[in-house]
Amino acid sequence: MKTIWDNLKETLINTANNVGLAWWVEIVTQTPRCTYYFGPFLNSAEAKIALKGYIEDLELEGAQGIAVNIKRCKPGSLTIAEDLGEKIDRKVKPAFSGQI
Repeated sequence: MKTIWDNLKETLINTANNVGLAWWVEIVTQTPRCTYYFGPFLNSAEAKIALKGYIEDLELEGAQGIAVNIKRCKPGSLTIAEDLGEKIDRKVKPAFSGQI
């Protein structure tokens, strides 16, 4: 159940993000050549706390050459696969038909 603080915080984050003032974790990997954005966050301290989990997940997936930047921005795409020339929306879940 969301508290009043949770609702207020979510509203503040959404407002900050809409005007490009929210904080995001930008992670660039050399293998695969991708740029990932994680967020938004209300402040840089919250982004730094979450950072470790994102790096661990990428390392488990085999990513190498990881560079991190925490910054205020408004990314157009959450994942950019540079070697494939693709922009991938991580929120989209593929639906597979014909499976039993």
